[in-house]
Amino acid sequence: MNRAQRFVISTMTALLSAFSAMGAASAELSLDRLTALLKSATPDKPADLAGKDLSDLDLSKLDFRNAHLRGVSFFGSKLVLSDFRGTNMEGANLNGAWLMGTDFTGANLTRASLLSVVILGGEVKKMPIFKGANMTGAKMIADLPGADLSGANFSNAMVGVNIKNQGMGQMRTDMSGANLAGSTLAGADFNRSLMNFSNLRDSNLRGVSFYLVRLAGADLTGADVTGADFTEADLDGTIFRDVKGFDQAKGLDRAVNRDKIVR
Repeated sequence: MNRAQRFVISTMTALLSAFSAMGAASAELSLDRLTALLKSATPDKPADLAGKDLSDLDLSKLDFRNAHLRGVSFFGSKLVLSDFRGTNMEGANLNGAWLMGTDFTGANLTRASLLSVVILGGEVKKMPIFKGANMTGAKMIADLPGADLSGANFSNAMVGVNIKNQGMGQMRTDMSGANLAGSTLAGADFNRSLMNFSNLRDSNLRGVSFYLVRLAGADLTGADVTGADFTEADLDGTIFRDVKGFDQAKGLDRAVNRDKIVR
């Protein structure tokens, strides 16, 4: 073996060693490592995953309850039947994530992004659960017909269509038949959403935008609609019994089927 051949082999060996070291570092949060961290976590010693990139992984059926998840990216990951009850997911990226049967009960999803999440299709047919979740300032475009969002806080959230984003122009949130009883939607934008037959009883709807929202058959009994905008919303059979602030609501004169409101 001449000197040139020895140099090439030596160089290749060094490069392979470097790549191996890089691979070891990037595998710090492989699925096996993540599973081990979650299993060993306790309420006193939670797994600190804040800011980690956990995108494009199959994390189905994992228990994240004892983990710090602030700013984590779950972009495109499968979170089917995973447990996030009570976790802090402030600012998390859940865009494109699979959320069939995922439980977010009581989770903090403040300013989280849930655009184009996958909820329909696949073997698991269960809706994700957002009961009591804090969705303040969150961005969401999702199909959630019949989902449990009771007691959730959507204050100042962007759930409607962002007409400035042409790529999302034909997409809208579907909460038809969803349970939003006792929820807070104050200041949120739900424009163009589907909310037919949704349960909004005793909800805080102050200042919410229902522009072009389909609210046919929805139940707003006991809700506070002060300053809510119903411009061009479909109110066919919408129940407004015992609502607060009806006279301060906006756009009722321009709503569709206003004469079919139930009071």
